[in-house]
Amino acid sequence: MKTNLFAIIILFAGLQIACSDQYRQHQLPDLPSGVQAISLLGDTLYTPEIAPEVEEEFRANLEKAIQNYRIDPEDAKNLIWLGRRTAYLGEYRDAVRVFTEGVFKHSEDPRMYRHRGHRYITLRLFDYAISDFEKAEVLMRRMDDIVEPDGLPNELGIPTSTLKSNVWYHLGLAHYVKGEFDKAIRAYENALNLDLTDDMEIATLYWYYMALKRSGQDEKAGEVIAHVTPDIEIIENDAYLELLLVFKGIFDADRLTGAGDDALQNATIGYGLGNWHYINGREERAFEIWQEIYDAGNWPAFGFIAAEGELSREY
Repeated sequence: MKTNLFAIIILFAGLQIACSDQYRQHQLPDLPSGVQAISLLGDTLYTPEIAPEVEEEFRANLEKAIQNYRIDPEDAKNLIWLGRRTAYLGEYRDAVRVFTEGVFKHSEDPRMYRHRGHRYITLRLFDYAISDFEKAEVLMRRMDDIVEPDGLPNELGIPTSTLKSNVWYHLGLAHYVKGEFDKAIRAYENALNLDLTDDMEIATLYWYYMALKRSGQDEKAGEVIAHVTPDIEIIENDAYLELLLVFKGIFDADRLTGAGDDALQNATIGYGLGNWHYINGREERAFEIWQEIYDAGNWPAFGFIAAEGELSREY
């Protein structure tokens, strides 16, 4: 069933974008079947396994997205959801191809570049991602910000981010993973100038704080999280809040180190704790933690990608 679904996607998307100059410029590297990317350390990254009960739901959502696309393949929303639903099943390369069709059909729509850039980060194609986010930034200057619907809704079903905040947030992350901390700082400052929800502000502050610390701006780093307290009401980014409280010395780091069932959460917490050790002079311990994250194998998670970036620069 899986092969048939994605064969449909490639059939529809590939026929319409193969002749596009934009497609050729951002063509994905050839990899064996089932391989999504090559890590920064040279390891093969395969399509991740998904829990059966989750996979069933994700496949049903993808089938619906394919049906909507068949009804109207020119509709921007249909393309976006087809790409997003494809990515949720770990088929990130196919998702990029779908978003590239979106770029081909809607070249002035910043959402296409925003979503493709996100998946370029997943595939470790950071320069492609940066190029897409910069294009999205130019296009979105002429429009009001819009709330982005969640493909994986939180428990309250309340979206916590917007198009513009996601463009700046992910642009900052792409630069951060490359070790380009000054460029990451500028991106996060642009995000923080927006009207953010508490969740998005905390997530942005987390990466912003670490970029400032890594660039040697210790005093400013302390200032930007001075207002962060345990009383902030968070819907989904509680890990980022707790890590910021660790950085402030309010929260005990040992309380975050236990292994849980949420692999994404573990990678997030693990990378942050590793960075906490690093910026406090315990570099050996930091790299031990980052290696543990890498060995755990949850390679699509941002915390994993950040840890991978640290290890690649060390080696």
